[in-house]
Amino acid sequence: MKSGVLIVAGATASGKTELALDLARRYDAEIVGADSRQIYAGMPIGTAAPSADERASVPHHLVGFLDPRERYSAARFAHDALEAIARIQARGKRALVVGGTGFYLRALIGGVSLAPEHDEALRERLAREARLHPSPFLHEWLALLDPRRAAALDPNDAYRVVRALEVALAPPGARREEGGASLARAEIPYALTFLDVPIERVDARIAARTDAMLAQGLLDEAERIGGNAVAATAVGYPQALAYLRGWCTFEELRASLARATRRYARRQRAWFRGEPDTLWVDRAGVERAAREKLGWT
Repeated sequence: MKSGVLIVAGATASGKTELALDLARRYDAEIVGADSRQIYAGMPIGTAAPSADERASVPHHLVGFLDPRERYSAARFAHDALEAIARIQARGKRALVVGGTGFYLRALIGGVSLAPEHDEALRERLAREARLHPSPFLHEWLALLDPRRAAALDPNDAYRVVRALEVALAPPGARREEGGASLARAEIPYALTFLDVPIERVDARIAARTDAMLAQGLLDEAERIGGNAVAATAVGYPQALAYLRGWCTFEELRASLARATRRYARRQRAWFRGEPDTLWVDRAGVERAAREKLGWT
């Protein structure tokens, strides 16, 4: 039997990174990132990516490798993650997938149909709609078609809202990717855990993280990335750019950044509440799942 994969999901600021590092060191594992913003290079502050020291102490994959202007899909993530897992296991190591992007993890597990080819006419139609209507309007449309996917997306994330609409509006026969990469198709056992931290504690960690990001140079990072990059829709960057353009005060920036992050954490929790077979556990429970469900020793 192939070595099982431990998946550690959780809301932003819940402590996934620290837990994953501890587990990786204890069980001789390597980490595969499953965060739709930490994939981008040059954005370690705003995405709360693992530090250089952390990445040096435990090998990381799919973290900080993509140009912020480049688009990346859940289908591509599943393919790349499976390749990384295969390389890790070929070296006799264990694979630990860590992140909070629900759609990426659903694709990796094999719980979603993904369209490998796009319908050019549909894409052009949606591009016109995006030019005519603000992103929140399109998000309401998506909510009618796919409420669960809409609940996981920021209404102002125009790219991902339009991409989700493209998938939702595709003809049923065109939406399934036969032979798509997934743990299920590769017959790799896995345990999907969600690090369950009281929301009050998450909120307190978000407040502390907000101040730390601003002190570490989030504004400089946002200015360097710019507003046109695909990655600039990540929580924190629109707020930072608004401040740099003079649209708010520093205190308003601080409040809006913390508020947007809290909302994002709640969307993540809502998403995983609806994911089947997800184990909502504390730190000790994550390790128990690795031992009891995957046989990690």
